[in-house]
Amino acid sequence: MKTSSNQSKIPVLHIIKSLGRGGAEILLPETLRKHDKEKYEFHYIYFLPWKNQVVGEIEKEGGKVICIPAKNNLEIFLRARKIAAYVKEHKIQLIHCHLPWAGIVGRLVGRLTKVPVVYTEHNKWERYHKLTYFLNKFSFASQETVIAVSGEVAQSIKSHYKGSKPNVTVVMNGIDTDKYSPQQAGALNVREQLKIPVDAPVIGIACVFRAQKRLTTWVSIAAEIRAQIPNAHFIVVGDGILREEVFKKAKELNTENYLHFVGLQTETRPYFKAMDIFMMSSEFEGLPIAMLEAMSMGCMPACTAAGGIGEVVKDGLNGILVPVHEPMKLSTEIIELLNNSEELNKRKKAAQKTVIDSFSMTKMVGELEDIYSNVL
Repeated sequence: MKTSSNQSKIPVLHIIKSLGRGGAEILLPETLRKHDKEKYEFHYIYFLPWKNQVVGEIEKEGGKVICIPAKNNLEIFLRARKIAAYVKEHKIQLIHCHLPWAGIVGRLVGRLTKVPVVYTEHNKWERYHKLTYFLNKFSFASQETVIAVSGEVAQSIKSHYKGSKPNVTVVMNGIDTDKYSPQQAGALNVREQLKIPVDAPVIGIACVFRAQKRLTTWVSIAAEIRAQIPNAHFIVVGDGILREEVFKKAKELNTENYLHFVGLQTETRPYFKAMDIFMMSSEFEGLPIAMLEAMSMGCMPACTAAGGIGEVVKDGLNGILVPVHEPMKLSTEIIELLNNSEELNKRKKAAQKTVIDSFSMTKMVGELEDIYSNVL
């Protein structure tokens, strides 16, 4: 039965540190697009004013967004009373937090307002700073349900936290497979724009330039591949605090003729369409959204087995998977596959089918709404 006014909808508040274009943030407008907005009304609080790239997308989908400025994690924690006031003013019935510091302050807000809290864990606990780890663990029981984005993340929680509450449920990240399809890539011809020959193999990545991505290693892998496949080109979509370090490595290896840094892009689909392979050399991950989007567009993944990647990528079937501690093995595996176009095309199709069958946004949102209903 449809509701007749906003008053009869269930107000849900998402709390997240930033609304930039990182993995967790980029999912929010996508999930909002698929949520039942006849039943739920969605609010969003974030803290880093300079990381606001997806605010417009959320508002376009009907979400209500507010920034409560905070320069660091301590200031985020000190914003609890302001958030509690917002919760009471807007009669929020459920709080959904993402990542540790939003979770820490969200649990405190939940205690202050008696509103139930759901938390999504995107990373393995052993990767967190000691203070973050301690406060996250100390406050962990003050929530109803924890959502882990992969089985490996769930196992990490269970190995570090022995409490009987809260319940931990795995909900794998999903993407809009209708939106991320080759037919929806738009008019921009990336190969033409970057002067990449039509028949040249293209390997790429879309990410924030963070240490965990090991982009200097990524650049070294690209150089090794290019030495054996002279017409190969590489595209890096994104930016971040390690820009100078990554650019320096690229310059040292004389990659300017084949490695294309295109910066941050609000629309990534034309770049994914230009790629044959989506390569990640990460040290750790949750479940990368960009990888799923690229696979849905027909790219084959070639990755280290970091985090939840191994739960999606099956070596030899729908991609290439190498041990986390041996990222340079990607070059050997990719060179071999680029010399076997029939096998590459077979794995590209299998990668696309994997995401369509098991990692759609519709499936993910359905599971989230089941959790919301159970908690409420």
